[in-house]
Amino acid sequence: MKKILLSLGGVLALLVAIVVARTLLHTPEAQGNAERVVIDLDEGAIAGRLAEAVRFRTVSHQSPADFDSAEFRGFVDWVASRYPALTASAERTLLGDYTMLYRLPGSDPSLQPVLLTAHYDVVPVIPGTESDWQAPPFAGEIRDGIIWGRGTLDDKSAVVAQLEAITALLKTGFRPERTLYLSFGHDEEVGGVDGAAAVARHLADQDIRLAWSLDEGSFVFDGMLPGVEPLFAAINVAEKGSVTLDIVAHAAGGHSSMPPRQTAVGILAEAITRLEDNPVPGGLTGLSGQMFDTASRYMPFGYRMLFANRWLFNHMIETQLSNVPFANAMLRTTTAPTMLSGSVKTNVLPIEAVATVNFRVHPRDTVEDVIRHVRSVVENDSVSVRVPDGGGLAASEVSDWNSPGFRVVEQALRQTYGDLVVTPGLMIAGSDSRHYGKVADNAFRFNPMTVTPDDLTGFHGTNEKISVENLARGVRTYMQIIRLGTGS
Repeated sequence: MKKILLSLGGVLALLVAIVVARTLLHTPEAQGNAERVVIDLDEGAIAGRLAEAVRFRTVSHQSPADFDSAEFRGFVDWVASRYPALTASAERTLLGDYTMLYRLPGSDPSLQPVLLTAHYDVVPVIPGTESDWQAPPFAGEIRDGIIWGRGTLDDKSAVVAQLEAITALLKTGFRPERTLYLSFGHDEEVGGVDGAAAVARHLADQDIRLAWSLDEGSFVFDGMLPGVEPLFAAINVAEKGSVTLDIVAHAAGGHSSMPPRQTAVGILAEAITRLEDNPVPGGLTGLSGQMFDTASRYMPFGYRMLFANRWLFNHMIETQLSNVPFANAMLRTTTAPTMLSGSVKTNVLPIEAVATVNFRVHPRDTVEDVIRHVRSVVENDSVSVRVPDGGGLAASEVSDWNSPGFRVVEQALRQTYGDLVVTPGLMIAGSDSRHYGKVADNAFRFNPMTVTPDDLTGFHGTNEKISVENLARGVRTYMQIIRLGTGS
């Protein structure tokens, strides 16, 4: 017995030694030297121009009848007049009437072009919340170093920052070796069909294949990932797809005074519960695994121990991450019941009860995979699954995070921000890159501004804002991206 205990103790000691050793080796990888770049800018003037941009009510409504063409036309004209250096140096093409595509020709036509893009349309202000804003959402007020208003984060700040960056460069005599395109979309918030999609077709018709594109997506996160103290920049190399399915429960119906043991509504409730209890399988593999492997190297010892020894703790890690909405969305295709319908009257038992469920499709899955999974979980004699016409939207291709374009963005960030964590990431929503990516070898999704947890409610919500300093840092980073990315 003593020998057995000694043997077990030896095995345990060896196991502990292996775990500790792997943890001590799980440290940040050495980064190449990126000398900080100091760029002098008139930050107040830049902030003033973003405030002007906010005052254009370029709102994308779900109904085309609510489109205010005068506001969009006004913004297009404002860009042309406010940024004369770009207007004089670049060719401009309007697509879908309001999306601006600028082409700044490079000195070496043999090099593949690159594209920087952002969108200037914004979502509506939620009716009834206007009084909750600390400054009117379209007033473009600047107070205490903060620019307030709809679009200051999503995504007029990126439009203005790119315009300011190229203007500052042009004033120094800048001329790219590699042709640079700038595209400013007008309908991203409703799918980009008339804007970004038209740009992609325009480039394809001219047999233009981009080396890479950079669109909105992630940000430089401050305090967003528990345990990671440095600023954390996840450069998104893919975005999720989407499919929306109707889960339909069937029953006999009748008068509510004589209900059966289970109604269509009860059957539907059980089906939705099964669906939520059995999500689409996921895990820390591929892109998701790379992101957390990089981030975990900056975490405290306890967290590093878990991630450094996934062979031992992987199930625990994935279980815990699945309980955090943000992390869960990185791991798998998500399941979100969003709408319910049943009877037409309070005393009528429905023949059908319907739940509409939206799935954001992870790049490892296909739309067909998701449909098969849902049917295997809920379908029976009383429950069916309806698939919409057209099926759904597949996830994007995963771009190469070891490619030159990714390294350009990473180096520009380090030159501007200094030490920070840079990792490939996954965009859990959608962007115009679903279109631009069709004509680019690699499509990246990242805004070089800082976002904190307190900023999140501003996205499509209330009190959207950005600091003057934050905006200026974005301009400086775009300047470096353009310099490095165009070989000048």
